[in-house]
This record gives sequence, C-alpha cells and structure tokens, in this order.
Amino acid sequence: METKNSDLTSLKIDRSEKQASGVSRRNITIITSLIIAAVLGLFGYNILSSALNSAEEVKLITATLQTPAQSSAIFTASGYVVAQRKAAVASKGTGRLMYLGVVEGDKVKKDEVLARLEDSDVNAQLAEAKANLELQESSLKDAGNSYERQKALFKTGSTTQADVDAAEANYNHVLASINVAKAQVQSGEVALENTIIRAPFSGTVLTKDADVGEIVAPMAASINSRGAVVTIADMSSLQVEADVSESNIEKIYSDQEGEIILDAYPGHSYTGYVAKIVPTADRTKATVLVKVGFKNYDSRVLPEMSAKVIFLGKDSKNLSSIRQQPILVIPSTAIANRDGKNVVFIIKNNQAVKVQVIIGQQFDTYVEIKSGLKNGDQVIDNITDRIKDGLKVKVS
Repeated sequence: METKNSDLTSLKIDRSEKQASGVSRRNITIITSLIIAAVLGLFGYNILSSALNSAEEVKLITATLQTPAQSSAIFTASGYVVAQRKAAVASKGTGRLMYLGVVEGDKVKKDEVLARLEDSDVNAQLAEAKANLELQESSLKDAGNSYERQKALFKTGSTTQADVDAAEANYNHVLASINVAKAQVQSGEVALENTIIRAPFSGTVLTKDADVGEIVAPMAASINSRGAVVTIADMSSLQVEADVSESNIEKIYSDQEGEIILDAYPGHSYTGYVAKIVPTADRTKATVLVKVGFKNYDSRVLPEMSAKVIFLGKDSKNLSSIRQQPILVIPSTAIANRDGKNVVFIIKNNQAVKVQVIIGQQFDTYVEIKSGLKNGDQVIDNITDRIKDGLKVKVS
C-alpha cells in the first residue's frame, strides 16, 4: 500500500537535455553545410575567374625585308670567302731581305719583282765562275792549236804518236773543264735569280709577311727567319666555301642558283652558283663542303669575309639573275581571312589587335605585305579560330 502512496511525480520524463542535443546537432549540420557551400562557391569562382582571365598562348613572328629569291630559298648555309688561287710567296734561297717593293693591297702582275735578298756573295761567286769560264775558253783555244800542230807534224814525221795523243788528251781535258765552268756559271745565275722574289701570277697583295732587314729562308728554317715574304691572291678566283649539313646535301646540285650575302654588307646581295661539291664529308661536323662562285661582284668582296649562301630551288632559277628590291614579307601562317579581308594580329596591352593588310606575291611559305605593316613589326603566327580581336594573349 505504501507503493501506491509513493510520489508519482518522480516518474516524470525529463526532455530538456534531449531537446538541447537535437538542436545542437541541427546547428552543426547547418553550419557544416554552409561552410561546404562557401568552399564550393569559392572554388567555383576561382575556376570561373581563371577561365575568364586565362590568356591564349601565342608565338610571334617578325615582318622582314627580303628579296623574292630569299623568300623562295630552300635553305641557307654559312661560310667564308676564299681565294681559290692564293700563294704565300717565298724565296728559294736564304739571305737578308734588302728590298721589298709592295705593300698590302698592291696589284701585281705575273713575274713582277716583289722583293730582293742580299746578293753580293752570289754575285761574287758568279763573277768567279764567269772568269774561270773565260780562262778555260782561252786554254781551249791554245789546246786546240797545239793539237792541230801535233797532227800536222806527225804527218811529216817530225813528231811521234805519243805527242799527238798527249795533245789530244789535253784538248779534251780543257773541253771538259769548259763544260764544268759553264755549269758553274749557270748555277751562279740560278742562285742570283733565287735572290729575286717574283709574283707567280697576277693578283693582289693580301699580307706583308717580312720586313727589310729580316732573314728569309725556305720554309722558315729557323725561329729567327721568315718563310714567306708576301701573300698574294687572284681576286678573280674568289668563291664562298660553305658547310652544308649531310641532311641537306641532296638538295644541292651543280650550277644551282643562289644568293650570297656578306655579313659586312647585309643589305646587299650577289648572285651566285654552285661551282663544286667537294666529294668528301667532314665526320666531325657531319657537313659537306660546297664551293659557290660569284656571277658578279665588286671590290667590297674580300677574302676571309664571312658570308651566307641562300640556295634556291629549280622553280626560282631566274630570280637571282636580276637585281631585285627587297619586299616586306611574313609567313602565310600569320595571315587570316576574316569577313572577306586579310588580317594579321599584333599585341597591344597583352591583347590581340586585328590589323587589316593588303597582300601581294606568294613565295612558297611567305607572302608579300604591301600595306598594313612595316619592317620589324611583330605579328602572331599560326592564326587559329580562337584568335580574335581583343583576346587576352601571352607570348610563349
């Protein structure tokens, strides 16, 4: 009965903690959802912003002045101007240089005297040889008269055969001595000629290799002597010797047209042709030497100048035969047709800007630009449909 009388209020369910716990969970869920939504929104914004602000990567090409022949070139090779007829002129004899009659740049003719060595000792030896020859010739006359007298006396019985034989032997001995004396005179004359240094061919003096007072010896026999006196070259034999890679040598053929441009005069070109393909390769450089002759050239072309040779194809055979003015060209890949107009794109403030151009002749991969650009302007190459006016770009 006591149980019945107990306070039943203690059996009341307390819902306050459970309700608070439920509210807390709902709040956490809401906050978490908001954070995730914010992160996703920020991530999406960054992606969208990056997409909107990303720049198209482009490559630039420069508008340049070229002749039509250069625009039709197969490939280009570098080399040097070399005289095919060139000589370091030296002396056959050894002696001190006493006369030098030329300086750099002088034009000389074949067999012209360029220099002389001291010749006093050679002259003395030659004079001695000539005097000996005169003496022997005089002795020969006496020996001949004596031989004739002995033969006449022998016929009359006034002398013996032994005397005749002795006179003949003396005559032959003197005759042999004369031959020796003549050889000595000739040797002296050659030695004297060897003191005179002459031009082996007509040409131009390139360098002066010795000065008056220095010892000159064949092949520079000692450290204190000079071998060559001057170096001359035949300027009509100038050619460009260019190294062509083995991968391009099949494009070269005899008499092929080309243009030669000297590095010293980049604005001027000379017409040329393939004169010779040397039948051997350089294994260290994997190149073949090709000699390119000048069809015309002037006094500005000098030996050892560096040059560039532009080899032309068969379709360009007549392009280098006439003097042509350079024209402004760009690759055809830098030109697009938009709304029926030829345009190119330049870059200003990191944006592509459309520029209308008027084109002219087509040269293989190049196109002439008659108006709209000037020499040195840079335009976007490899134009695609993505390239539009105002597009944000960056140079690769």
